Amino acid sequence: MASTMKAVVYSKYGPPEVLHLKEVEKPTPQANQLRIRVFATTITSGDVRLRKADPFIVRLFFGLLRPRKPILGSDLAGEVEAVGKEVRRFKPGDQVFGLGRWTYAEYACVKEDGPRALKPPNLTFEEAAAIPWGAGCSLYFLRRAGIRAGQKVLIYGASGSLGTAAVQLAKYFGAEVTGVCSTANLELVKSLGADHVIDYTKEDFATPATYDLIYHTVGKISFSRSLKSLKKGGSYASALLLAPFVRRPWAWIAGRKKLVGGIAKIKAEDMIFLKELVEAGKLRAVIDRQYPLEQIAEAHRYAEGGHKKGNVVVTLT
Repeated sequence: MASTMKAVVYSKYGPPEVLHLKEVEKPTPQANQLRIRVFATTITSGDVRLRKADPFIVRLFFGLLRPRKPILGSDLAGEVEAVGKEVRRFKPGDQVFGLGRWTYAEYACVKEDGPRALKPPNLTFEEAAAIPWGAGCSLYFLRRAGIRAGQKVLIYGASGSLGTAAVQLAKYFGAEVTGVCSTANLELVKSLGADHVIDYTKEDFATPATYDLIYHTVGKISFSRSLKSLKKGGSYASALLLAPFVRRPWAWIAGRKKLVGGIAKIKAEDMIFLKELVEAGKLRAVIDRQYPLEQIAEAHRYAEGGHKKGNVVVTLT
């Protein structure tokens, strides 16, 4: 009889209640894979979109009538339990963090060369799980937009998973950072290093030709308003432009302004870079709430409410 594990599965698209615990077969690593015992994962915006099949075009890639893959999840932090015969970077017992697939489960198999690294020793597993997706995506988009020291950078949605990481990364790269968030999150964004904060409930960020780079992490502002606030030659980066259904990242020039969007491509070296930032005290995890795996539906309901600060973490024992 094959060994089993606990996992959260869903057999149809819909509200958080479609998620439920089930005993499934424990995965076996291939020659180039490692099997990780997952101690913590997170609820990302991508997880919520896939669960709801929203926008509808998600169904064209992940299953028209029902999800082809019944397990969600991408962030992970845990311990390597077994490795395939070709694996050289990791060994059983290594504590790791990064991105994978189907991580709402006690075990996940991932390729050796993917976006994983040894866990920073100064982070708990819960904190480590809150780094890869938000910081990895923001690192990718900020770099693609050409961030550099001395620029004036606006981060819209500065208190979410991507935004809290982006504020810290932009400061690391030497930018003058303005964070846009709600009243309740102003102090959090300031504590992450933002030079200026704008409360979008009281003040309009859109002033003509103010910023060298605008990074948009949430779908609450119009594209045209953002472009008007860019200086000539400035860059607009969005984690939402055509995501999640565009397969390749892209960039083009519009009116001497660079637009960057698509799907973030995060690599192993990015995880190593983020690990080094964490160890140097330049990047910290922001966790709003933690839920046990058994309360995954409640965790999803809270995460999709649109008011989370940083990350919603799910723990496994």
